[in-house]
Amino acid sequence: MTIIKICGIKSLNDALAAIGAGADYLGFNFYPKSVRFIEKEACMQITAVLKKEHPGIKLVGVFVNSSVDEMKNILETCSFDFAQLHGDETSEMFNALDGKAFKAFRGIPAEVNGYTRREPPALLVDAAVKGSYGGTGATADWSAAAELAKRHPILLAGGLTPENVADAVMQVNPWGVDVASGVESAPGEKDPIKMKAFVQAVMNCESHV
Repeated sequence: MTIIKICGIKSLNDALAAIGAGADYLGFNFYPKSVRFIEKEACMQITAVLKKEHPGIKLVGVFVNSSVDEMKNILETCSFDFAQLHGDETSEMFNALDGKAFKAFRGIPAEVNGYTRREPPALLVDAAVKGSYGGTGATADWSAAAELAKRHPILLAGGLTPENVADAVMQVNPWGVDVASGVESAPGEKDPIKMKAFVQAVMNCESHV
């Protein structure tokens, strides 16, 4: 079964709609320059409800070049299961998060040593867009990602939509898929219909394997 992560959640309504659509993981963005940025206090109010009402859902904090202390504080405050490191973090920072971190690579990494987890997700592969830290809507290199997916349980991100995710799953065979802009009605606003269509597309392609 392909894990589905819906990222860039900014409201409780969007979080509940994502869960209702069939998401397994929810991502919350702490990069201030992102249209999907959420304040720690607002996120804490959402995750407190989710942990109580939907304890099986995995919650992920998405960080870009935050300090280890800040990430640890937010991980604890918001009851996150994982920290997604989407910037230029060092392997020392990765290892300082005590097994809760996974690294996002913009483009296919030549070397992942020092950044891989034993438990999935080992890492995330996003599109390489100069000057951007993700959420661009550009697609990743699926053929190269497929080679990486043979060796590691990866999350595939980058330009996934209800229309193309089935092709991505068939070509790459990732452990999971990660979507943000592809299921939005406007930047930072999730569309319940698109989220349901995205999940259904993944389930439909798996039923034909």
